Amino acid sequence: MRIEMVVKRIAILGAGASGLTAAKCCLDEGLVPVCFEKSDVIGGLWNCRENCKGQGGVFRSTVSIMNKEMMCYSDFPIPEEYPNFMHNKYVQKYLELYANQFDVIRHIRFRHQVQRIEQCADFQQTGQWKVKYTHCDTGVTSTDVFHGVMVCNGHHSVPHFPDFPGQSTFSGRILHTHDYVDFHGFEHKKVVIVGVGNSGCDAAVEISQHAEQVILSTRRGTWIVNREADSGVPSDIKNITRFNSMFPLPVVNIMTQRQLNKKGNYANSHGLQPEHNFLSQHPTVNDTLLNTIIEGRVTVRSNIKRINKTSIEFDDGTCEDDIDIILMATGYTFSFPFIDESILNVDNNQISLYKYVLPVKISPPTLAIIGLAQPRGAIMPISEMQSRWATLLFKGAVKAPTMTKMLCDVSVKKEMIEKRYVKSLRHTIQVDWVSYMDEIASEIGVKPNLFLIFFQDPMFAFQCFFGPCYSYQYRLMGPGKWAGAKTAIEMAMNRVFYSTRTRAKDSYTWRSIQMLKILVVIIASLIIVTCIQCLQI
Repeated sequence: MRIEMVVKRIAILGAGASGLTAAKCCLDEGLVPVCFEKSDVIGGLWNCRENCKGQGGVFRSTVSIMNKEMMCYSDFPIPEEYPNFMHNKYVQKYLELYANQFDVIRHIRFRHQVQRIEQCADFQQTGQWKVKYTHCDTGVTSTDVFHGVMVCNGHHSVPHFPDFPGQSTFSGRILHTHDYVDFHGFEHKKVVIVGVGNSGCDAAVEISQHAEQVILSTRRGTWIVNREADSGVPSDIKNITRFNSMFPLPVVNIMTQRQLNKKGNYANSHGLQPEHNFLSQHPTVNDTLLNTIIEGRVTVRSNIKRINKTSIEFDDGTCEDDIDIILMATGYTFSFPFIDESILNVDNNQISLYKYVLPVKISPPTLAIIGLAQPRGAIMPISEMQSRWATLLFKGAVKAPTMTKMLCDVSVKKEMIEKRYVKSLRHTIQVDWVSYMDEIASEIGVKPNLFLIFFQDPMFAFQCFFGPCYSYQYRLMGPGKWAGAKTAIEMAMNRVFYSTRTRAKDSYTWRSIQMLKILVVIIASLIIVTCIQCLQI
């Protein structure tokens, strides 16, 4: 008797950084992805807006705030010749390399937009979904049935516009950073930028080189982190380690704030003195803003009190006249208008998702939200880890927790965020990179067992614990194990320095690093030998 195996088809919404890895993970597990992308290119936000009319995207000048080794997918290192902090065109090239390497492109239906997702009548038995989608050019609408759905539309799609008193009377131009491409149109203008997140500060720096004056308005101030640490090593490589993740939050706050204030007095020199601790708000990464402030090209003001026809009043009693443009860098809200609210209900950016992936009341778990997290670190490896988990759930290789456990986890995370972060629409899906990756990895058995690794290769275990927590660590063991993971970790710093070692002459710093590594290996080996001898005695 011949038994036919059912090939499961998975609908994926979006072909950005999250959608691409979702499709690749489906292929890894023998599932068939069908990816719906409303534009005619991959890349999502990373594809500069001039190539994706009507869609949100990065600025033309946007450079990644994460080092290439920390932001890449776990089994596909970014080429060593690429810059450590990549301009968006390099990120786009990397995504194209990834999609071609794993044969993802042929599974994408470009110029197709999903209109509606509904449970099939027999959902309790099959877990299947009806997906209604429209061809953006022809207007033809179709409906198909899928065994699972992965929503990868991100959380930067719906701009949040605050409504200040008198805003409707303003005679100038008001726009959101969602619609900002470059400085053209801002030349010789007096510009107010509202918000000091990454987009607001990047826009302030760029526009200040061409505008008459830039005023940066902030409610609470912010801490500014540079891409490169004092030692010349990328900040994320230095800070995102398993060892550092064990420090209590108050200790991290004290140490980091003391270090940042050494670079400039936030209260007197820059006017950005925050009303909160470093870890109470999503950090702002910018290498140039503080210089533009001390040069007078950017002036920092408090929150807006009132907007008049041509002027703006601030909470601190100051007023700026002759304002031409207001640029809102005030973040985004996220929603899922294509799914019934009984399945996914968003209230002020609050949503009940287990590990920010699984709707808690959906059983069987065949709907996954990918990339809906705001990490202190890179999102691409997180989207990949979420996708690995989701595809194993769809395949039946792992099981979801009980509803009680999921609801408890949602409640605990919500309470933690409320205690730690300042109240904001932005702070509802915050995660710490190492601990969150470990949580998902534990669900599927890919969290690295450093105790086991220590007995196989002590120095490598030390490197995994004290060194950068690269995404490659989650390919060392378990489902999806990659033979190249160990080498990728050991050679990561070589790839970091490769792109900047452009002179033929070797640097003293690089030789010193190599000598230090050799010295550490020798000392560690002596300690291990001594311990073994003591045990034998």
